[in-house]
Amino acid sequence: MTEILVSDVNLNSVCERLEQHCCVDQNQHNLAGQPQTPVLKRHTNTGAKLWGRVRSKLLRQKLDPQTVQSKNWHMDVIEMNGIKVEFSMKFTSRDLSLKRTPSKKQSGVFGVKINVVTKRERSKVPYIVRQCIEEVEKRGIDEVGIYRISGVATDIQALKTAFDTNTKDILVMLSDMDINAIAGTLKLYFRELPEPLLTDRLYPAFMEGIALSDPAAKENCMMHLLRSLPDPNLITFLSLLEHLKRVAEKEPINKMSLHNLATVFGPTLLRPSEAESTKGQHITTASDIWSHDVMAQVQVLLYYLQHPPISFAELKRNTLYFSTDV
Repeated sequence: MTEILVSDVNLNSVCERLEQHCCVDQNQHNLAGQPQTPVLKRHTNTGAKLWGRVRSKLLRQKLDPQTVQSKNWHMDVIEMNGIKVEFSMKFTSRDLSLKRTPSKKQSGVFGVKINVVTKRERSKVPYIVRQCIEEVEKRGIDEVGIYRISGVATDIQALKTAFDTNTKDILVMLSDMDINAIAGTLKLYFRELPEPLLTDRLYPAFMEGIALSDPAAKENCMMHLLRSLPDPNLITFLSLLEHLKRVAEKEPINKMSLHNLATVFGPTLLRPSEAESTKGQHITTASDIWSHDVMAQVQVLLYYLQHPPISFAELKRNTLYFSTDV
């Protein structure tokens, strides 16, 4: 039996895991009727077809309001060409699957507040962010689907452990590791921050600012919000912003546009606090859960990605100007 936990963000990886189950054991016999060593044979295109059926089944269940509301596992069986895949699944909302949990290790970097990490490292941008960005730009910027395609979970976990324990061989690991695992490690770091990079406090203001229809008012509001961020958050965000712009410059090769990158990173960098999330508990359908605030989060990041280069020094000069011009 294949047991699957279906969240609303990992359907592709779930389907890929089922591919390995599309083989059949067949005992071949020699002329004397003696059984030989079992051979694994794959029916032509069975894997791809079964993958498609499972994916379709998962998507239908994901969009079923009864499935969303139920906390129980749902059992199912899919058969094709003598292959039977039995699996159980249940829906886990984004609020649970992406819930931020602070690290218990004070010396780690994952799950530790960004200002604590930068103060400990005596740096402006966390070491893990700088190294992952550097490695992606060195050998991953031309990779098709960079940041969209998931890396191998065990590789990402190995890198997470290495950064958390400050392993001396981390640079060697980075140079040898699959680039998608490095990209996945960077995404995981931001996802596991105890508070999103753009902060819980400013989340409502970002949602209001991006909804403004007047371009000048929106510009003033969105720049003011950046100036309101703590320095470690702001500098790290600007560093990531310029990196993503450089990745998007290679869109003809890597197929990652600014909008694609905003879709990947937006909900990770900007998410409502638990208090804000409870305000939307009346939402009951899967489609509402998927779309609630996510488009606005994507639009916020896209706004900054499409904006001309933003200088930390210029923002701070404007802060001083506004604070004295009263």
